[in-house]
Amino acid sequence: MPAPTGMTSGLQRRLLLLLLVPLFLLAALNAWFDFRSAGSAALQQDRQLLSLVPLLADSVVARGLTEGDPPALLTAPPVDEFLNERPGLAAFAVLGLDGDVQIGERWLSSPLPATREPEFSSEEYGGVTYRIVSQRMNTVAGELVVRLADGSDPRQQWLHLVWIKVVLPNVVLVTAAVFGVNWAVRRALRPLLELKEAVERRSPRDLSALDPQASPDEVRPLVLSLNRLFDLVNAQAESQRRFVADAAHQLRTPLAALQAQVEAWAQAVNRGGQADWRDRSVTAGEAGPLHGAAEITLSADQINKLRSAARRTSQLANQLLALSRADARSSQTQAMQRVDLKQLCEVQLENHLDAAAGKDIDLGMDCLPAHVCGHEWLLRELLGNLVDNAIKYTPTGGRVTLRCGMGPTDAPGGTQAFLEVEDDGPGVPEAERKKVLERFYRVQGAQGDGSGLGLAIAEEIARAHRGNLCIESGAAGRGLRVALWLPA
Repeated sequence: MPAPTGMTSGLQRRLLLLLLVPLFLLAALNAWFDFRSAGSAALQQDRQLLSLVPLLADSVVARGLTEGDPPALLTAPPVDEFLNERPGLAAFAVLGLDGDVQIGERWLSSPLPATREPEFSSEEYGGVTYRIVSQRMNTVAGELVVRLADGSDPRQQWLHLVWIKVVLPNVVLVTAAVFGVNWAVRRALRPLLELKEAVERRSPRDLSALDPQASPDEVRPLVLSLNRLFDLVNAQAESQRRFVADAAHQLRTPLAALQAQVEAWAQAVNRGGQADWRDRSVTAGEAGPLHGAAEITLSADQINKLRSAARRTSQLANQLLALSRADARSSQTQAMQRVDLKQLCEVQLENHLDAAAGKDIDLGMDCLPAHVCGHEWLLRELLGNLVDNAIKYTPTGGRVTLRCGMGPTDAPGGTQAFLEVEDDGPGVPEAERKKVLERFYRVQGAQGDGSGLGLAIAEEIARAHRGNLCIESGAAGRGLRVALWLPA
């Protein structure tokens, strides 16, 4: 399970904090209750010790036979029971007023109480902490100090056993809870993570609706809101795309008529011979009628400029229409078919032979059999744009080569089909190779009358085919090589 990032990391931290902090507080509260329980038990133990002190004093039944002999002791049954119930954890001593232990454990010879009131103290002996009560008492043998010790006092042992009985279990519990809660939170957030990853994997142009049923109830309103947003954006983009397509389509007819009229004028000027091209002029009446207008005299240079402008405008309209048709979302609604890339190259080579010959460009082909599943008309448009660009920007006497075939790639599957156009023209600086894929972008200082749409159309067609358009330098670092890699 990958570590959550982005929109889920903060939510996971808050959930863990809200779940684990109360758990830590409960563990601390449990330790406090343990200590309070030990304190209550210790208080009862103190009372028991205090109740046994008079009985221990009454257990002294006679003085010693001689001076310095210990007094006779006959332990009362409750005292005897107390000592027998705690073997190794209970002790007593009877001391004289000089502090000398007359009967009992020698280690209980601690300082004598200053008053006749009972005094409690704690003392460690043999690795056990004892709770000790001392009191001056009048006995048969005179005034003596009786001392009773209990090593089973829970409050005294609690401090020594706190790591084993309280802290260690709580640490184990909290550690297990941290892992358990973390696992539970990750599992609970998995649908949210999958939703995040699904959105991140999407192409910026993929505005299809998300599946609300694949999300938990708490996230479903968010998915529905995203779907409504996708619908709005998609509708707006569709409206813009339809407008561009309709505008380009409507412009084609008048532009075609305008271009035909200008070509007729150019032919009329050219009737006098190629040598007279720049010296002749033509009237509108020679080339054809101009409705509602008088005859206008045009020079050959004006006609030449007008024809170039008409051609550029017509090409721009055609490219705008192609760009709209090549949009990835539009192409997804049309069925793909098997496309022969070698045949596609042969057709484009034949279509551009005249343009290449006009600039004395060596237009060649180096193709191997390759087939892909795609839209033939889109791939034809892509290849036509690449060849047209290569011929347009390659200087006179240059070389343009079309290639296709199968080649190795890093993509899953090992090999992919490719279409490639290489020229030995000026090329594109490496820093601008991504920018030339943007619409209407042209390299500064570039020659020719392009509109900056050729490579943008190629990129759009590559995206529609889930391919990869690569722009590199040509052979020996000269010119430009544009390759489209497609799933075979």
